[in-house]
Parts: sequence; C-alpha cells; structure tokens
Amino acid sequence: MNRPPVNIALLGVGNMGRNHLRNLDMLKRVNLSFVYDINRSFCEEVAALYDLKCSDDLERDLQGIDGVIIATPTSTHYDYIERVAPYVKNIFVEKPLTEDVESARKICKLAKEKELNIQVGFIERYNPAVEALKKVIQNTDHVVNIDFTRTNKVSSRITDVDVVIDLMIHDIDLAMNINGNVEEISAHGYIKNGMIEYARAIITHENGSFSNIVASRITEKRMRHISATCEDMYIDCNLLSKEVIVNRQTLEQYLDDVSISSREETITVGLQEALLSELMDFQKLCWGDPVDVANEIDGTVALEVAGRIQKIIMEQNR
Repeated sequence: MNRPPVNIALLGVGNMGRNHLRNLDMLKRVNLSFVYDINRSFCEEVAALYDLKCSDDLERDLQGIDGVIIATPTSTHYDYIERVAPYVKNIFVEKPLTEDVESARKICKLAKEKELNIQVGFIERYNPAVEALKKVIQNTDHVVNIDFTRTNKVSSRITDVDVVIDLMIHDIDLAMNINGNVEEISAHGYIKNGMIEYARAIITHENGSFSNIVASRITEKRMRHISATCEDMYIDCNLLSKEVIVNRQTLEQYLDDVSISSREETITVGLQEALLSELMDFQKLCWGDPVDVANEIDGTVALEVAGRIQKIIMEQNR
C-alpha cells in the first residue's frame, strides 16, 4: 500500500538527537520537516549537514507536523511534551518519560485528555538479542530469575540524572515487560557527590519470578548483559555482541543410573539497528497503525519503580 510520507520534527540535536537524524535519514516515506534546539548556532550547524531547516519558532513550525521526536535532556521532557501537545498528536520521547513520577503522571492525564499517542524510547525492547531472549523464554514453564547487568565507564556526559534513571531504568522496563508487575523491592547502592552511581535492586514480581538488576557508572568496562535461569534452561544474552546462548538440560540415557548433561544452543540474532526498528514503529504510530510500543503508562510505572529503588538507597546512606 502506498502510504503518504510522515512529517517529523526533531527536538534536540545532541548525541541522541544525531542518532535519530542518522536513522531517520534511512527511513522511506519520512519527511524530516525541521530540527530544533535551544543552542541555535549548534542547531544550524547540524541542520546544514543534513540540509534541514532549523526552527526559530517552534509553535509556528509545528503546524502540519504528524509526529515529534523529543531527544532533549530529561529535565526538559515535561515542558516540551506540554508545548507540543496542542499541535501534534503523535509524540516520541526518549527515556525516561520525565524526570520524576509526579510530572509523568501529569503527562498521562494530558495524554488522556488530548488523546495523544506517546511512545517512550525504551530502545532495549528493540535490541535483536532481547527479542530473541523473549522468544526463547516463551517456551519455558517458569522463569525463576533474570539477572540484568548494565555498566558504563565514568562519563561526564550525563549530569542531570543518577544511574538509576540513566541506566537502570532500561532494565526495570525490560524486567516488567518480561516478568510483569512488581510486588516487592530491595536495593543497595553507592552514592558519590549526592548522586547514586552504583545500584543493585532485587525485584520480586507478582508471578513469583525475581529480577536482579545491577547498574553502574563507576565500572571501567561497558557491559550490557542478561541471563535467565528457568526451570528447564539457562539463557545467556550479550546485548552488545548480540549473542544468545541457551543451555538446556538433557537426559543422556533412560536407565537406572541416569546422567544429566547440558546441551548448548546458539541462537541466530538479526543485526538491524534497534533505533531504526523503534522509529519504524513510530512511523506506523503516526499512520494510525496498531503497534505495541512503550507508552506513557509504561514510562510512568518504570519511573515509580525507579523512585522506590532510589528512596531505599538514599535512606540507607543517610
């Protein structure tokens, strides 16, 4: 079916914004109408590289736009969603939805009042290794525990949020996406200069499964790793190398003295870039197609869980 092009506006041309630019440039039937950034000179510089318009009047230029992508600092998300909402129905906002639960709940109310379609950029849902992991998990009777590890080297790039909101929230979302609602949380962490830089949380889900989540910004190694312990298999998943290895229990012989061994399988994983897949879903959202994306409710629930983890850690370190 020949679809009309989708007119997209991009707010924020920093590191993540430029990633969006690169991927939007690859999408067919997408018209990037303009880019916007409070740093006018930098915005013009980036716009020139892609032969784009750099907006100097956001409200004026939002007329006729089908979808807006917000890739600005977390502390500005609420204000930009509120500015955009009167003009554009379809809004993509990078994770986290906002900087706190209170403002996220206001966004949920605004979305309901104005019938907005909000997609939150939990990009790891689109990681091909995660997609493969979820398909394997569907074939087990019970997930006992899932370990999530996400670390970065020390970086000065993110200064407005702690490690729970910066890194851990990805795995909080994945944990709930795979194992469902949260029943109980315990947590520990390390605080430096008033910010949580290392956090470990154990989540007990309503279905009886556990999620053990570790996030660190003080580890001199970048890791993105998930391992799932199930009743009948163990799944090892490297999100960076896109490797998924499954170890299944097998019976070598059906005699009186039965020996148990493990059979290892390597799952073939696709290589399409996660952000491109994510933006393809946003394009469908703008067309009015039914898509299964992280919405404002998912974003708010993730922030609520993150807030509980932060509170536990901060109280322990008083």
